[in-house]
Amino acid sequence: MSGHSKWANIKHKKAKMDAQKGKLYTKLSKMIIVAVREGGPDPNANSKLRDLIEKAKEANMPNENIMRAIKRGSGELGGENVEHVMYEGYGPGGVAIMLSAMTDNRNRTASEIRHLFDKYGGNLGEAGCVAWMFEKKGLILIEKNERTNVDDIMMIAIEAGAEDIQEQEDSIEITTSTENYEQVKKALTDNNIVLSSAEITYLPKSTVEVSGKDAEMLEKLLDVLEEHDDVEEVYSNYESK
Repeated sequence: MSGHSKWANIKHKKAKMDAQKGKLYTKLSKMIIVAVREGGPDPNANSKLRDLIEKAKEANMPNENIMRAIKRGSGELGGENVEHVMYEGYGPGGVAIMLSAMTDNRNRTASEIRHLFDKYGGNLGEAGCVAWMFEKKGLILIEKNERTNVDDIMMIAIEAGAEDIQEQEDSIEITTSTENYEQVKKALTDNNIVLSSAEITYLPKSTVEVSGKDAEMLEKLLDVLEEHDDVEEVYSNYESK
């Protein structure tokens, strides 16, 4: 029953508060384009694309935008030169940070990301410098209400192959291996359990507590990185005191 609940809750709540729809739609379009290139345009055969379509619909992204991104990814509309890049570095207080980005210009994006790290007391590092501190996992979040049967949800998740389950005050957090993610997700939805979010993500193996000025600078750095047009996800092992 151990986990990274504080990190997961912070990340989930921040994602829910993203009100910049134009910027969000642009990021989702890039992610869909790359997902189609990597796994094909059929969401039934491409689980990553299927998850992104669900995420786009939750964000009220117009269906024509979704279909246009799929067609660009398949080359039907003349594909954009977008590629997926990971950046790694350290923030104030020695916090490990990983970024998942979509870019049409590696040099420009790397220069801009490096500038943000430098400006807010961090340091952009080489590939692999912090990746070892994270594990790629499936993360499923379920919001609790008065009708939620926690025991039933836990039993379904465990039988489907979940690795870890944490009950919080207002949510249930389920961690899976990447291999078992789809079957755990399907088992829950087949039992009419509403998922507030479900994704393949990077979870820190341990967290670092930061306070004072380091925490202020770190939060500013994480905010500006998340706001960058090319950045799709920001992962860190930061835990506030």
